[in-house]
Amino acid sequence: MEKPKDTTEATICVFNGPNLNPLGTREPHNYGHASLADVEKLGADNAAQFGQQADCRRSNRDGELVDFVHEADARKAFGVAINSGAYSHASIARHDALRAVSLPALEVRISNICAGAGLRDHAFTAMAACAVHAGFGIDGDRLAINGLAAKLGVKAIA
Repeated sequence: MEKPKDTTEATICVFNGPNLNPLGTREPHNYGHASLADVEKLGADNAAQFGQQADCRRSNRDGELVDFVHEADARKAFGVAINSGAYSHASIARHDALRAVSLPALEVRISNICAGAGLRDHAFTAMAACAVHAGFGIDGDRLAINGLAAKLGVKAIA
């Protein structure tokens, strides 16, 4: 379990779910060679372009990810980029948490989940998100942060 970082209104939350801790070595033919640390650095660097900080957290536990979403809302974060991993297809609790808060959320998926054999065709997290970025590798996190900024009318700082 990663320790929560303090968030403020100038924070973009980057939440990652189950089985994303072994990125870089896990099925590199599907997920590439970038590590979770690379994902978090990309999120932090991109958030900074909009004058934001990135609150990067990861958990293999669904309830903890739900708590992250509620905490982000309570702290008035800017928005949430979330890769729910396999919970995207199974967690009605995560869907309900995203729907219950006032934050815009984008679902990020490293691989193209629609290219599967039907196992991952239904995504509860995506149903509660304002957009989905899938199949762009870890660059999906950058696209999600850019998307949140565009949705909220925030321009990159010079």
